[in-house]
Amino acid sequence: MKLSEIKQILPELQNVEFQLENGTFVPEHFHVTEVGIIKKHFIDCGGVIREEQVVNFQLWNANDFEHRLKPAKLLHIIELSESKLGIGDFEIEVEYQSYTIGKYDLAFNGKIFVLQDKTTACLAQDSCGIPTEKMKVNLGDLKNDVSCCTPNSGCC
Repeated sequence: MKLSEIKQILPELQNVEFQLENGTFVPEHFHVTEVGIIKKHFIDCGGVIREEQVVNFQLWNANDFEHRLKPAKLLHIIELSESKLGIGDFEIEVEYQSYTIGKYDLAFNGKIFVLQDKTTACLAQDSCGIPTEKMKVNLGDLKNDVSCCTPNSGCC
């Protein structure tokens, strides 16, 4: 989800709710402690130099059980970060503490925001030697009425 998308969704909501893909909800007394931009400049294993930018939201649980972040307040925080930090319309990445700091993509299911699991991947599979997955075939399932290696066929 891009920043412009969440800005369109927030005014339509009564509450801001986040849920992990496994169904677990982020406690309703969470805080958004950071909104910022993360820039990543790196080289992949194929030698290609790359740059990525994401808008970062950090969610945090405190012992402040009476706290409830309302959509208008989150929208204000986003707009403030845009004006003060010059944040563009990039994809949103959410940091949320579970066993360690997790990073999630953000989606919306029509009612709540969903923290989608992220995975790592090789960006240069064609140049770093990762074999393409071969189709698995049971040789007994192959039906070939004519042998390719008959006498004088030239195959051997």
